[in-house]
Amino acid sequence: MFVDSVDSDIAPSGTLLGLLQRGRGDGTLHALAAPRSEALAALRHCLLHDPRRDWQVEHRSLYYARLHRDLDAPLDDLERHLFAPEDALCGPEEAEARTGLALSVLGHLASYAAGSGEHPAGAEPSAAADNAPLRLLRRYATVGANWQWALDELAVRDDDAGLRLLGPAVLSRFPQTPEGDAELAAAARDAFEPRPWRLWAEDPAHPGQAERLLRVQERGSFDRWQRQLRTPGPRPGWSVQEILDWAQDGYEQHPRLHREAPAARCLSAVAGPEDRPLLLAAARGPREAARCAALRHLADHDDPDVLDLIEHAAADPSPDVSRPALTAFARMRSAAALARARQWAAAPENSLPEGLASAAAEMLACRGGASDADAVLAALRRTVRLEGPDSPALWPLVDGAGRLSIHCAAPILRHIYRETASSQLRGRTAGALSATDPSFAAGFAIECLWDCEESTREVAAQHAATGDDRVVERLRRLAADPAEEAGVQSAVRGRLAR
Repeated sequence: MFVDSVDSDIAPSGTLLGLLQRGRGDGTLHALAAPRSEALAALRHCLLHDPRRDWQVEHRSLYYARLHRDLDAPLDDLERHLFAPEDALCGPEEAEARTGLALSVLGHLASYAAGSGEHPAGAEPSAAADNAPLRLLRRYATVGANWQWALDELAVRDDDAGLRLLGPAVLSRFPQTPEGDAELAAAARDAFEPRPWRLWAEDPAHPGQAERLLRVQERGSFDRWQRQLRTPGPRPGWSVQEILDWAQDGYEQHPRLHREAPAARCLSAVAGPEDRPLLLAAARGPREAARCAALRHLADHDDPDVLDLIEHAAADPSPDVSRPALTAFARMRSAAALARARQWAAAPENSLPEGLASAAAEMLACRGGASDADAVLAALRRTVRLEGPDSPALWPLVDGAGRLSIHCAAPILRHIYRETASSQLRGRTAGALSATDPSFAAGFAIECLWDCEESTREVAAQHAATGDDRVVERLRRLAADPAEEAGVQSAVRGRLAR
């Protein structure tokens, strides 16, 4: 009936490995009920082969850390993975993808080992003596390729004395040359957690180290100030034509610099009614970036001709024109844009330029009314049928099904929930099911209490039927877990207080 996930790295949703890779609550429940060796093998596979499509937005670390703790799993596999010979051959991006999940899991395990979800700032240096995950993080921070990630985990969990001990090893990574100092300044500036760098800069036991850090940080601030003075961007007094030329110049460079969005913002500051003929000509013209900047500016100001221009641009064979045109349409909030979206959504299939029908359905899902429910449902079914349960186009449609309370969408929403490899999309689907599926509270909401995404656990805490004994016990455990997010705990305590 529907296209299935085509991600060959994700196991089928009916298997233990597939459930754990997706971060589903049923994955934890099945793992705890399965033979321990089978559960450990599936968990090991997930930790060593990060299953997330986008590790920057999808959560798994706390989910896997909790299961690791419940299974009383050893750290041997994580240690071998982190200190494998190939770690030294990784570039920065490859190292993040290879070891980021393992380091985050170690961070949560270190917190659990310390008996708190927060760093023991006032602890004695011996506090980590029995904390094996913390010791692994310290060791990796001194020799590993992804040392910055490990250092960020330590920054919120280790004590001051432990962090100070890492200073000489970390700074020795940067040779005392102008290039090395520049790299050191960039590393200190880009650190997610500044605490270790502040401790090293104030460490009286290593005055040379402190002096070097202060020097490179001052130099980095001076260089940033100079770059701001020499910015090549638009300046006061630039005309509309000069801004359009600047956008096109970036597009023609190698590699390309996409300046359409900043150019549109600049146009808002300088363009007046007398510039409309020039902007309309640019929006019809052959110069890609100038065309997109003009389209976005006209869309943001609800120009009466912009919808026809967007429809024309959406048919352009170049994605560098068609995609920004659809993005400009998605930003519109006018009644005319909503009326045009209804017109496009009602057009026969394949009669519009590719993407235009999807953009129209997205607008109806986000801003439409009850009369648009059929169009949103049709787009939801069509997208799953043609693109499968992992299509990015599903995100607004799923939200729209919940917002419009389209009850007959529940079967397809349940299919998306089970099959998608995206835990973010599954969380959105859970929210939509809570508004459309009467069986949600006694069904999926219960397993969502163990889900990897905090927003999904929060939805579950608000809706899960407490007639199931597992629900009340799970709510109590989440309320007492210091690693749980504040939003989830607020929802949990609200349910327990009833």
